[in-house]
Amino acid sequence: MSADTNRDAWQTARFSRLLLTGAAGGVGRQLRPRLASFADSVRVADLAGAMEAAGPVAPHEQVLGCDLADRIAVDAMVAGCDAIIHLGGVSVERPFEEILEANIKGVFHIYEAARRHQVKRVIFASSNHVTGFYRQDQRIDAHDLRRPDGYYGLSKSYGEDMAQFYFDRYGVETVSIRIGSIFPEATNRRMLASWMSMDDFEQLLRRALFTPGVGHTVVYGMSANAHTWWDNRHAAHLGYTPKDSSEIFRAKVEAQPQPAPDDPVATLQGGAFTAAGPFDPLAP
Repeated sequence: MSADTNRDAWQTARFSRLLLTGAAGGVGRQLRPRLASFADSVRVADLAGAMEAAGPVAPHEQVLGCDLADRIAVDAMVAGCDAIIHLGGVSVERPFEEILEANIKGVFHIYEAARRHQVKRVIFASSNHVTGFYRQDQRIDAHDLRRPDGYYGLSKSYGEDMAQFYFDRYGVETVSIRIGSIFPEATNRRMLASWMSMDDFEQLLRRALFTPGVGHTVVYGMSANAHTWWDNRHAAHLGYTPKDSSEIFRAKVEAQPQPAPDDPVATLQGGAFTAAGPFDPLAP
């Protein structure tokens, strides 16, 4: 295979069976129909009740209910899959006990199952909240110190360490995507920097899945926004070139009232997550 052919293989490569966790979530539901070009069969999984309410099943899909805290169930879910897109887990700031089950135990179960079943590529849905305590006037990259902004951010930081460990010890490759804000449009000032379109997310996923030799790569998931806080130079080998921008929403967003100067939404990259909690009823 020539260098050019190898470089462009991500555009046409596909798997026999791909696993998508968190398939009933907001991003998962949007992503499902797009994965038909990624694999012959896509196993879509989430909590059983959530999957029952998640809409029609496409011919290429296999639906599975699974609790990420159940190690045996996760092992069975991963069996027979070539690669994993792991979106599953609690996706907002919550009490630690809730984060523990899905996001900490769950990511361990995913990687143990990947090791046991010789899955060689995982896409881990990390989060910009891994570095949420940086100021909005700072520009950072994946080599800067992690500064999680809550229990959710801590769980994603842990997941990135899990990914590095399983690559170093077992050769399981991961692209950890520190997702910004995947919504149909940017609805506030913070999202003008963090917004990512679904088309750009799809491109990044394809490159993350099929670019050879990624080891453990950390990349910020954002579109080509006019102003952002993140530098993806350490993930340049993925060749990710976003096409969309939040600029089309700027006028609508800037018509909103300005937040107070000391509001974390206006000052910190993690926004409101930096001030959520404490959730412990015994805490002062």
